[in-house]
Amino acid sequence: MEEQHRDPAIRVLMMPRDTNVHDTIFGGVILSHIDQAGAIGVRRHGCRRVVTVAMDKVEFHQPVRVGDVVSYFTELVRRGRTSITVKVCVEAERLDSGERVSVTNATVTYVNIDAGGRPQPI
Repeated sequence: MEEQHRDPAIRVLMMPRDTNVHDTIFGGVILSHIDQAGAIGVRRHGCRRVVTVAMDKVEFHQPVRVGDVVSYFTELVRRGRTSITVKVCVEAERLDSGERVSVTNATVTYVNIDAGGRPQPI
């Protein structure tokens, strides 16, 4: 995916409240944003109400720092009858240089549900 063809599901400015003891952004914050971005991304494929059932293959390649603008891009991996899987690619734009670096990728699976919480066809 080239940058000019991608539209992030979400973009977040990282703040001091999101840091860990090493003064970088806590991984759990990034994981939460991945889940949110994936849930937004699956709406583009007909899902309206989803629950997360799995998050696979999360590996952090670079730290995220305060002031970085982090973009979360989604792409469809698989669409089943009631479940849908997306890949979420996370990229940080460095505050000091404007450089864009790949931070992590994750594969997230959601189940489309009805108002009663039961699986529903997509």
